[in-house]
This record gives sequence, structure tokens and C-alpha cells, in this order.
Amino acid sequence: MEFQQILFLAILAITLGLFISEKLRVDLVALLALLALTLTGILGPKEALSGFASEPAIIVAAVFVLSAGLSATGITERIGAGIGRAAGGSEWRTIAVVMPATAALAAFSHHVMVTAMMLPILMRIARDQKLAASRLLMPMSLAASLGTTLTLFSAPAFLLSNDLIKRAGLPALDIFAITPIGIALVVLGTVYMLLGRWLVPKRESDAPQGDYLKLDRYYTELLVEEDSPWIGKERGEFAKTFDDRLQVVDWLRHGMRRRNQRLDSVLAAGDVLLVRASPDEIASIRDEPGLALHAVAKYGEKREEGKSEALGEEQLVQAVVAPHSEFIGRSVADIDFLRNLGVVVVGLWRREGWLHGELSEMVLQEGDLLVLWGQQQNFEPLAAHHGFLMLVPFGGQKKPRRRAPVALAIMVAAVAAAATETLAPHIAFLAGAVAMVLTRCVDIERAYQEIDVRIFVMIGGVIPLGIAMEKTGTAALVADLLQNHTAHWSPLVLLLVMFGTAALLTQILSDAATTVLLAPIALALATGLGLNPVPFVVCTAMGAVASFLTPIGHHGNLLILNPGRYTFGDFLRVGIPLTAAIAITTAWLARWLWLGGPLVPGSSG
Repeated sequence: MEFQQILFLAILAITLGLFISEKLRVDLVALLALLALTLTGILGPKEALSGFASEPAIIVAAVFVLSAGLSATGITERIGAGIGRAAGGSEWRTIAVVMPATAALAAFSHHVMVTAMMLPILMRIARDQKLAASRLLMPMSLAASLGTTLTLFSAPAFLLSNDLIKRAGLPALDIFAITPIGIALVVLGTVYMLLGRWLVPKRESDAPQGDYLKLDRYYTELLVEEDSPWIGKERGEFAKTFDDRLQVVDWLRHGMRRRNQRLDSVLAAGDVLLVRASPDEIASIRDEPGLALHAVAKYGEKREEGKSEALGEEQLVQAVVAPHSEFIGRSVADIDFLRNLGVVVVGLWRREGWLHGELSEMVLQEGDLLVLWGQQQNFEPLAAHHGFLMLVPFGGQKKPRRRAPVALAIMVAAVAAAATETLAPHIAFLAGAVAMVLTRCVDIERAYQEIDVRIFVMIGGVIPLGIAMEKTGTAALVADLLQNHTAHWSPLVLLLVMFGTAALLTQILSDAATTVLLAPIALALATGLGLNPVPFVVCTAMGAVASFLTPIGHHGNLLILNPGRYTFGDFLRVGIPLTAAIAITTAWLARWLWLGGPLVPGSSG
């Protein structure tokens, strides 16, 4: 063994130790490894920094922005709500609908974002239909992870594998090269969870239904403005248009509650609708033509001709009515928030009971959560007011829903351009990300916020590890050792070995780090045996992505851990047989796709 190989293995061992111990963030560890490889002379500066300009790093960053555009325009939310409606009220139907749909979403978005989006939807279904949340959340998280095997850009591991294949001088994989395997795995996972539901514990969630300061629905008032396109339209049409976004609770005209509130009743200018709305909807009202927050229109600063209310320039803040507050027992109108405190009440949340009538007439209770609108300087003295328990920024984000068709078209165009090789994949997705910003589907600040810098830096930092493993000959050395012991093994067994090794290592490392370490060995092993390296590299990446042995192997599993009240053993009981089935399916199909093996057992291939 040469000195550079020993030096590289020492750096690799220290890097793995830091990854496993989690004493430092993974992106910082990757950067330290990069610097160590450079300072020891194993890699030159250009090689060491090549990861940051690599296709995988660019595609990952661009996909984050594309996903942000779909989320910001409400596309993913609408799809998620549609999935919830189609799921019905039975456990088996919910699993049968949610798993394929979630996988399809994860194929074109980030799987952790999809898991976070579906989590409250399934919690609500479980609560409303009296189902055990634990029976629904694990299948959903599994489907989100399996969805990343449907396209090459869904997981960093596949992008890194493709990068390695191209560096080896082999033809690059197209973005749907692994789709046949992914489809088989999604079907396998769905059937497995339907037939093996008894493996999943049946526990009711003891987690609160959402964070107290990130609640599903607030009461607020919408004003039908003088030039509103809703004038003369039926309330039923309004309810259908804003289905799953706004729930009309009461209808006021000239300050009086309407007796006739049928769906065929017609809206008029000046009507006030008391609605239950999410934080995002409250923040997005300014983009709905002809509708305004009633309190802002009534008490806010006069608007210039042709301009909407200054919701964007002002600030939305939420405050909790404190115990023994002087506001308890008094109505919003009696307190006169605008005159006495310089702010306007635009929303209210109450733990129990339905509200009717104008918000200004609501008598406040201890624990009420108020959404306040006003200028920033007016909130500074309010923060110290003993009548409020806390004052925090409002959690809603504006959603430019009218640009949803544009966002969807951009995503489809980016995927199509990459799939047809009209543009190189990284250029196609980068162009899509820029288009999302230029068309204002997502603003530039949010686009930058949505990019997970840790993943970007980690990819840029671990790619040099793979380059160093090849350059020092360490990959070839390990492959030769394996070849001496496995030369008589069949390709199918070798593919299973690579999958299994990656599946175990990814429980302590990320899928990207696992792939960077093992894929060069898989490539060298296949080359030494005179076999096509592609299936070996693909099976290694699949093992890093599609193993479900522990809750720490995937970030999505960590999201559902507490809401589902799962234990470590729950994942082992469900994951061991499933991962074994996934390994056999992946190896079998990879052999068929790239080594000419049989698709049907017993056939000649």
C-alpha cells in the first residue's frame, strides 16, 4: 500500500468518525475533508473545488428552487389536499391512495418537503376518521423516500452516481434511466404496506395538532370591494373557488348578519365574510382581486388610487391574550386597538368553539391568539404590554396562486428539456430555477432560503473524496481484494452485496456520502470482472436511498417519529423484510436492464 493511500485512508477514517459522531455539522466535516485532501497534496485546488461546480450540486440547488416555486404558488398544497379527499375514510384506501401519490410528488420535489406537507393532512384524516395516525404516517414517509427512485434528479445519490459514470468515460444516464426500478419499488412498497399493515403499531398520536403558534385556521373578515369581480356571483361559486383555502362561517351585509345564507345567494359590494383561513391565506389576500382584509380596509391607512392595502409594507404579528389580562371580557371594539395601541386586529384563533358575527364584537378570553396588523414601530411598545403573553411574527407566507399554471409549466419544461437532452440536465434545471424567480412564482429571498446550503456544501465537499479514492488507487485496491474473494459469485449476488453494504452504511452516513465512498469501489469491481459498471453503481446508490432499517436513515422518518409515537424497533420490524425485498427487486431489475439478465425467473433472458 502506497503512502498516499495510507494518508487518504487516515483522512477518510477521521471524516467517517466525525460524520458518525455528529459533533460537527456534516457540511463542515465535508469542507474539512476537502481542505485536508488539498493540504496533503492528494488533490490539487481545482480538483478539490470541482464539486461546487459539478452537475449534482447545481441540479440539487435548482431543484430546491423549483420545489419552492411549486410550494409558493400552492400547487403542492392543492395536490396534497386532493390526495386527502381521495383517501376516503378507511385505512387501506388511505394507504392505497396516499403512497403512490406521495411517491409521484417526491419524484419531482424534495422528499422531506413532501413528507412535511403530507404530515398535517394525514394527521387530520386520522383525527376525523378515527384512524390510528401511526398506521398512516410510516407508509407515507416510506412512499416519499421511494419516490426519489423514480427520477435521476430526485436524490443526490443518483446525481453523484451519474457524475462518477461520466467521469469513467461511460455514457451518462438519462433522467428516467432508473424509473423502471423506481416504479417497481413504489408498487412493491404499496403492496407490502397494504398486506403488512399489522407490522405497523396501532397507536394514537399524543402530539398536539400543530404548534400553537402555527395553527391551521384563524378567523378573519374579508371585504367584497366596490370593483370586485365577485359582485353578483353566488356564494356557492365563491366556496367552490376557495375550497380547502377559506371556510365561510358567517356573512354580514351593512353590519347585520344575513338570514339568507344559501349557496345560491348573491354577493354584493360591501359584504363582509367571516372566514376560517390558514396563515398563508391571510398573508395572500392582497393578491385576490376584489377582496381585502376588512379591518385593514376599514381602519388602515388610505390607499393611493390603484394600489392595494399596504400589507406588504406593514407587518403581521400574533399575540396571545395573557392570563388576568385587562383585555379579558372586553370586545375588540371596546378596546379600540387602533386608537390605544396603534394596531388593527385582523384575525383571531380560539381553542374551542365557533365564532359568528363581526370580529370587532368578539369578547376576548384568556389564551385567545390575535393576528395584529400595523407598522413595526407600533409593535415595539406592544411587546412589553402586560396584557399579552407573547408577541411573535405571524407565520403566514404569501402565495401567488395565480401564477400556479406558470410554475407548473416551468417545472414540466425543465424536466422535458433534460429528458429529451435539448439542454444538459444541470442547465435545464438551472434555467427553470431562474424562470421561477423571473416570473415571480417565488421571490428571490425565498428562493435562496429554500436552498438547503448544508446539502449543497456537503455535495461539493464529498465529491473530492470520491475523486481522491480513485486518484490514489484506493478504490481499485479495495475492488481487487473483493474480486479475489468474489470472482466466482454471480452478478446478481454481487449486486445484492453492493446494495446491502450501502444500505447498512447509509444508516450512519447520508445517502450522498455513502454513494461517494462505495460507488467508486463498485465501478472498479465491475470493471475488473469485465462487467458493465452501471448496474453496480446504480444498486449502490439505490441501497443508500431505499433502505428503511432505522428512523435515522432518512430525514423524513425523523419528521414522523414523534407524531406517530414510533420506536426504533418499529422501523426495524417493518424495515428489515421490506429492505430485503427492495434489494432483491433492485438487483434483479438492474441485471435485466444493463446485464441482459432475465426479467421473468426461469426465462432465458
